[in-house]
Amino acid sequence: MQVPAAFQYRKATSVEHALTLLAEYGPESRVLAGGHSLLPMMKLRLAHPEALVDINDLTELAGVRVERDSFVIGAMARHADLLASADAGRHFAILHDAERVIADPIVRNRGTVGGSLCQADPSEDLAAVFAALRASLVIHGTDGARTVAARDFFVGPYETVVAPGELLAEIRVPLRPSVSAYVKVDRRAGDWAVGAAGAVLTLSKGLVTGAGIGLTALGSPRFVAAEAEDFLTGGPPTEERLVEAGRIAARHCRPAADQRGPVDYKRHLAGELVTRALRHAVGRA
Repeated sequence: MQVPAAFQYRKATSVEHALTLLAEYGPESRVLAGGHSLLPMMKLRLAHPEALVDINDLTELAGVRVERDSFVIGAMARHADLLASADAGRHFAILHDAERVIADPIVRNRGTVGGSLCQADPSEDLAAVFAALRASLVIHGTDGARTVAARDFFVGPYETVVAPGELLAEIRVPLRPSVSAYVKVDRRAGDWAVGAAGAVLTLSKGLVTGAGIGLTALGSPRFVAAEAEDFLTGGPPTEERLVEAGRIAARHCRPAADQRGPVDYKRHLAGELVTRALRHAVGRA
C-alpha cells in the first residue's frame, strides 16, 4: 500500500480563513480541492506538503453562472457542474466538448475546474480551452484580488503564476457571439490527450473577426497557436484557409516525443486537430 508522508490537515471555512491558513503554514502548504492529482502524487512521494488546506466547504467558490457580460466558473466547480450547465453549452460548446472527454464520470463528479488549471499538466484539457476562449482568472491573496489572463497563467509544465499563499477563486469568460469546438485524440476513453485542439471563432459578414486556437499536449507556448490565429483573422473561413491554419499551427508547435508518439507524428496530429476543430466550429455557425 502506498502511503503519503505525514502532513497537517486543516479545513477552511471561508476564503479568508483559507488564505490565513496558507499564510500560517507557509510555502510548504498545499490546497486540497478535488484531490485527483495531488493525492496520488503524495502517495508516490512525488509531492510531500507539510500541510493541506481543505477548501471543499467553500461554497462561494463553487458553481457556474452568467454575470452581466461574463460566464463565471467558480474554482471549486466540479467538472460535472460545467458539463451539466445549459448556459455553458449555449454560449461555449467547446466547454461541453472538452468536459465530455475528461477522465470518467467518477473523476468528473469530484475533480474541480480550478484544480485542473492549477495542476498545469501539459496534457490537461481545460488549459487550452480557456486559452482559446481568452478567459481571465481571478486570484485571491492576503493583499486582495488580482486578475490574470489565461494565456499568462501558465509559467511552464506544472507551474502557474499562483504564488504561495494565494488561491485561484474563479474563471471569467467574456460573453460574445462565437462558435467553438474541441477535438481530442487519446489512447483510450478518458485518458490524457495524445493531442487535442480547441477553436473559438467570431464570424461577421462572412469573415473571421476573432480567432482563438488552443493546443493540448503538443508543445505550444502558453497552449496557444498564435500564428494560426493571426492568419485566420480578417479572412473568410474557407476550407483552404482552415487547412492552412492547421499547417501553421503544426509548424510552430514543439511537441516532445514520449510513450504516446514521436515528434513528427505529434506535429502532424497538431495540424489535423486544429483543422478539425476549426471545421467543426464553423459547421456550428
